[in-house]
Amino acid sequence: MFMRVDKLQAELPAPKRQDPNAAAALQELLGGKYGEMSTLGNYMFQSFNFRSKSKLRPFYGLVASITAEELGHVELVSNGVAMLANGPDKGADGTDGGDISKTPFEAMKDIRSFASFASHGGGATPVNSNSMSWNADMVTTTGNVVFDLLHNFHLECGARLHKLRVYETLSDPTGREVCGYLLVRGSVHAHSYALALKNLTGVEIEKMLPTPNIPLGNIPECQKYLQEGSHRRLYTWSPNDYAEIAGIWGQGEQALPGDPPGELEVVKGMPEGGKIHQLEGIPSAFTPDYAPEEMFEIAAKLTKAMG
Repeated sequence: MFMRVDKLQAELPAPKRQDPNAAAALQELLGGKYGEMSTLGNYMFQSFNFRSKSKLRPFYGLVASITAEELGHVELVSNGVAMLANGPDKGADGTDGGDISKTPFEAMKDIRSFASFASHGGGATPVNSNSMSWNADMVTTTGNVVFDLLHNFHLECGARLHKLRVYETLSDPTGREVCGYLLVRGSVHAHSYALALKNLTGVEIEKMLPTPNIPLGNIPECQKYLQEGSHRRLYTWSPNDYAEIAGIWGQGEQALPGDPPGELEVVKGMPEGGKIHQLEGIPSAFTPDYAPEEMFEIAAKLTKAMG
């Protein structure tokens, strides 16, 4: 089962301006071929379908725990997309939608993904940067442990490539922070799958990392995560389960060459995380409605009643 915590894995800075096209670019990291929907979908169904779990706990636990982290990555990218699409807060939450005959959203007809406004109100959905839907054909779950782990290693390397390319297109701090955080955590996942394969086969596939071979230290938005040691930490995402992953992510194994040195460590639970940016309502776009005051009053009464 899963438990949900009302935080993001990393706190995102507010956007400098509204940029729906930047939001569309960031969508590639959500619903693209190597996006977070793909990593989540692959690891989640592999963990559901994993055979001989009790006899293969370190390998099952690795896929299962990373599944939980990937769910949070979907949430992180989705928040980044919505923040870029909507721009800085304007203080419109407590007003009505005004005169909509003045075409308040005329500029939206020229954005790359008009559906992101017309159908989703500036929110994220499981599509790529061209609004093509993510689909289950991107899920690989064969039941063969080595094959699936090798596929996951490939998937993480592809995700790194895509994150780097998306990063190179973005100037707003919101999108760049998403990329910086995910590049560090994706590096952890690629490294962990490589170590799992080494334990099973003896092949030192971690020597291929990083792919592409640009050090994380070259990317400013990665720096704080490297300094706090995030590149060496693998979380269990559970208070009691999956501790066996320390047999893979540990045992004297070290950080990748080029990253700040240190021994790999398994951390029980989850990172501290950061607050979720509260997207303001846009009454003229009917989010949460044209005249939301009554809705706010009802919610306030319900909250007070719980006292």
